[in-house]
Formats: sequence, structure tokens, C-alpha cells
Amino acid sequence: MRIAVVGSGIAGLASAWLLSRRHDVTLFEANSYFGGHTHTHEVEQAGRRHRIDSGFIVHNPVHYPLLTRMFAQLGVASQATTMSFSVHSEASGLEYNAATLDTLFCQRRNLLSPRFLGMVRDLVRFYREAPALLQRDDMTTLGDYLGEHGYGAAFRDEHLVPMASALWSSPPTQILRFPMRYLVQFMANHQMLQLSGRPQWRVVQGGSSTYVATLRAHWPVHERLNCPVFAIRRHDDGVEVDSAAGNERFEQVVLACHSDQSLALLADASEREQSILGAITYQSNDTVLHTDASVLPRRRKAWAAWNAWLPRDPDAACTVSYCMNLLQGIDSPAPFVVTLNRTSAIDPEKVLARMRYQHPVYTQAAVDAQVRKHEIQGSRRTWFAGAYWGWGFHEDGMRSAVEVATALGAHWPLGSGALAPPESTTQAPAA
Repeated sequence: MRIAVVGSGIAGLASAWLLSRRHDVTLFEANSYFGGHTHTHEVEQAGRRHRIDSGFIVHNPVHYPLLTRMFAQLGVASQATTMSFSVHSEASGLEYNAATLDTLFCQRRNLLSPRFLGMVRDLVRFYREAPALLQRDDMTTLGDYLGEHGYGAAFRDEHLVPMASALWSSPPTQILRFPMRYLVQFMANHQMLQLSGRPQWRVVQGGSSTYVATLRAHWPVHERLNCPVFAIRRHDDGVEVDSAAGNERFEQVVLACHSDQSLALLADASEREQSILGAITYQSNDTVLHTDASVLPRRRKAWAAWNAWLPRDPDAACTVSYCMNLLQGIDSPAPFVVTLNRTSAIDPEKVLARMRYQHPVYTQAAVDAQVRKHEIQGSRRTWFAGAYWGWGFHEDGMRSAVEVATALGAHWPLGSGALAPPESTTQAPAA
């Protein structure tokens, strides 16, 4: 069959790769690069060249089995990294790095702080009590759950909400409306509700776009870069795709762009497509790659892989800075930092690149829409692939692509024993 795939994030890349084994595939991408949130920048500092990621960064074999299997099949190498997390509060001046006891109490006064010690006690209690939600169908929001169960403001505002905000790139007020059971399910699936025994996280050697280049070297896909799609019309005998390349006919189309973009492209969207795709909204995040260390915690001991900055205004956007030196194991005179939604605080002379990424917002309406996917999937020769059908991460996009490819006859072994990717002896520095 002739199949069009629209969008080249992980869902589009994996769909095109898998489908091209059995079908004639054309991949449409509006941007100037393939990869979507897989975005690697080549920069030079002090005479050395580095490849820095600003979108997809980490994975692990336990919770990303399909992605790990693809990396193994392609020979994409990875290396160990740290997933340490820090918080700096603009209002109180609080700083801590949750990696070790020493960094947790990098402000020694917190050893005698009732508020801080209460936050630590609440953290342990949350890990113990929250899994009970998985045993019942509960539509409680995160904010309501924390209030009903007597969790303190310190744990809510200076740990759990900042952590969830960093994970989903959403403002604190939106995170408090997050479906609680959905959050706990994600944390349980990723072994985050435990203090020890967590999996080793990894990064792609040479930057995440390495796997994109390797994929492209292994497929017979017709590539349409810088080629936006304007409209899609379905017919009984095929699908009409209007793009910058002209008007073309295909037998099937896979919409691997965001759900709102997919809906906008459908010139003849059904009521069900409008209801389901329209229920999943997105948050826009201004993202900057730079070398300005001033956005990291004041104390070097508090520097972590993920650094949440809590503004005085609780309605402000999610603000997190990723220290790429720690995450990618980079040795450089100045830190490479990727910061979301704090552009005004960054020295313009130290900005290397600026992007705007869209991330799904998880409300109860969005979660309800996810379970209705079967109502529109494959209807009228149209398939929908994207991380928005899951938790919004790379494995979710990969799994969505595998499901679509399988339905279209391009089967890929899904055994439980995912192959381990090639490993490097290089280790990322500890937090």
C-alpha cells in the first residue's frame, strides 16, 4: 500500500520505519529537521564541538522496552546518566538537591527546620499511601487528594508539584488539576514511588538525534522535509493529501503529529474525531539552550540534572533548567543548560538556541478521550499515532507507532525480553 505519514516525531519516525518494511511510505515534515522533540544542537565552546539535546533526553530499558529494542536493532549506543532533582524557591530562598542526604541538606539550617523535615516525612508517607489509589476508580485531582489527606504545603509546593511540573512541562496550577490516579499510575510504572531500587537512566551517545540519522540510513522512505501538509480529505478509494509538494493520493494516512494538529488537518473530521482529538489540549513552552549558570541553584552542591525554579507567582509557567553537563556527561568550562519558560532571566549573550515546544496537558477530559481511541483508529483509512495516547513520553509515541504498524500488517516482535542496547564505558558524572 501507499501510506502517508505526517509528522516526524518519535511516533512518525517509528511508524515510517516499521511500515516501510511492507509498504511504500512517504514521510511529511513541516520543519527543517526530522525528529520533533528529538532535537540535538551542534555547538562549539573553547575550541571543542559538543552535541547538546534540548527535547528528548533520557530513557531506560525497564520502562522504555520498545525504544530500547529499536536502539538495539539499529546499534544505537547509550551511556548511563543521573536523574537528580533540585528545587530553588524564589520566595523563601530554599534550595535542595534530592540526590543524597548531603545534597538534600545542602542548606544546613534545614536540619532544624520543622517545615523542611515535615516535607521529607510527607514524601515518605506519600510513597507509602499513594499506591492504594491504583485499587479503585478515583477521579480526584492531585490538589484535592493532597488537601483531603493532610499533606503539608511544603511537600505540595516545594517537592511534588515542582517535580510533576518538570515531568509534564506544565504550570503548577495545571498540575494541581492533574488526575491523581493517572499521576500515581505513571509514578508506579516508573518505580518512582520508592526510595531505592530505581532503574538506571541512560542517554544516547552523541546526542539523541543520532538515532534519527541511523533510522534514516536504514529505510526506503520517501522523505518530504520542509513540506507542511495543508489538508487531508478521505474518500472511499483513498486519501487525498494536500501539501507543499502538491496534491497526492494514498491508500492510508498516519497522522503522527499532535492531536490538535491532526484535527486541524482533517478537512472532513467526523464528530467523534472532533470530540476525542479536541479534548486533548497543549501547553506551549519557551525553551532556551544557553550557558548562563545563574539560572541554576546558587549552591553548586544543589546543582542537579533537573533544576526546578519556583517563582513567587504560583500561576506562572513551569520553570525548569536541565544541566546537560550532568545528563550527557559533558566536560566543558561553562555549563550547557536547557531552560523552560525563564528566558528573560538568561543573559542574551549566552543564548545558543531558542525553541518552542508543545506538550500535552493531562486533564480528566484528556484521559477520558484516550480510552476512546478505538472509536476513531483506522476509520476512513486514517490512523492516529502520538505520545498523547499515553503519558506524553518517547516510549508512548513508540508504542503508538508499533500498534498502528501492526494493524497495517507490519508486525514487529514484541517479546518481553527487550534486547540491551550497546553500552559505553563512559559514565555520566554523579549529581
